[in-house]
Amino acid sequence: MTLQECYAAMGGDYANAIGRLRSERLVQKFVLKFLNDGSYDLLCRSLEEKNYEEAFRAAHTIKGVCQNLSIDKLQGSSSRLCESLRNGYTPEADFLAEEVAADYRQTVAAIQTFQKESAE
Repeated sequence: MTLQECYAAMGGDYANAIGRLRSERLVQKFVLKFLNDGSYDLLCRSLEEKNYEEAFRAAHTIKGVCQNLSIDKLQGSSSRLCESLRNGYTPEADFLAEEVAADYRQTVAAIQTFQKESAE
C-alpha cells in the first residue's frame, strides 16, 4: 500500500496533505505518529466519565490533527462531535461519538496496513 492508497482508504486528501507539508516523507512521518496520539482514548474515557468539557477538548484536538494532515473523513465527524459538545452534553453527541469511533477505526486500520506493508 502506498501512502496515497492509505489516504484513499482512510477518506483523506493526499494531494492537500502534500501541498500543506510539502513532502511525502513529512506526511508519512506525521501520519504514522497519529497512531500514538492519545486524544481518541481521552475522548472515549471522558465520554464514559461524562466529563464533557474534557471530551470537547479531545474532539477538538482530533479535529485539528486531522485537519492538518488532511484526514478529511475523521476530521468531519470529529468536528461535528466537537461542535455538539461545545456547550456541554447534547443527545446528538452519542450518535456523533459512534460516527467518530467508526471513522477512527477506519483511519487506524488504513495507517496500520500502510505501516505494515511499507516495513516489508
